[in-house]
Amino acid sequence: MTAKKINAGILGTGYYLPEKILSNNDLETIVDTSDEWITERTGIKERRIAADDEATSDLAIRAAEMALKDAKTSPEEIDLIIVATLTSDRIIPSTACMIQNRLGASRAAAFDLSAACAGFAYGLTVAAQFIETGAYKKALVIGAETLSKYINWEDRNTCVLFGDGAGAAVIGQVEDGFGLLSFDLGSDGAGGDAIQIPSSGSLMPVSKESIDQRLNLIHMNGKDVFKFAVKVMGNTVKRSLEKLDMPKEKIDWLVPHQANIRIIQSAARRLAMPMDKVVVNIQKYGNMSAACIPIALAEAAAEKRFHKGDIIALSGFGAGLTWASCIIRWSKED
Repeated sequence: MTAKKINAGILGTGYYLPEKILSNNDLETIVDTSDEWITERTGIKERRIAADDEATSDLAIRAAEMALKDAKTSPEEIDLIIVATLTSDRIIPSTACMIQNRLGASRAAAFDLSAACAGFAYGLTVAAQFIETGAYKKALVIGAETLSKYINWEDRNTCVLFGDGAGAAVIGQVEDGFGLLSFDLGSDGAGGDAIQIPSSGSLMPVSKESIDQRLNLIHMNGKDVFKFAVKVMGNTVKRSLEKLDMPKEKIDWLVPHQANIRIIQSAARRLAMPMDKVVVNIQKYGNMSAACIPIALAEAAAEKRFHKGDIIALSGFGAGLTWASCIIRWSKED
């Protein structure tokens, strides 16, 4: 007799943002740019910046604590912690292991996941497999970044884009027909050079020379990334829907990666979604990589924008190049 499938869904969400706000007007004093130029091209008005003594794990802990409280779950109940990040505290140990210790999640396995801006959707999908098979009962998925520590503040094309933050979700069993319904994950390593930190690993270890050349900071080919994103953001959601034989008109909410307002608008058009059904916070926080989707999700949930039974599509893309989407039937009561 075939065992009944366990449905995995979101039990609680949380987020945390650093106190410091860096506005477009502030950036005008740092680099050759203007509020009008940034707003028109990206939709960003301000972003949050971590303090000098604030690491990625510090942001992640605060978001995790809020998610655990929302899910009415204690750290001891967590079986697995996945941290999606490209700005880990250190290469070793993993940021997830540091969070496991600080939270007191004594039973949890823990690891970091590297899929850049698509990382949270990747992590949610991975965690759901553990729940659905019955291997684990509850997982904590976190997307957290301190990108400000890897920005070249003299490069006006990149320094205006990024911000810091963390979002988290507790994943566990939900009732039949709810939770994660389908997903689509993908990558195109041929485009890996489009977004990179050249001197950050074994290929080019950090050295005085690489630091002098700013090779230890983010480098991005904006045009290539934009063309890739416009194509993939809507298409990955369509592939997730096709697996369910679900028309795009069934989507109640789109929660996209917050990289550029024009990319978000393009994805909405491809899915025939009005912008009032798209969760957008890019104007407040900019691009926070793996933290974008979980923060947008947690903010919208806290504002009671989602109702039980709503179909929510998550869609992200990032360095790698990577992409991911998830279709979720919201299981939490209003």
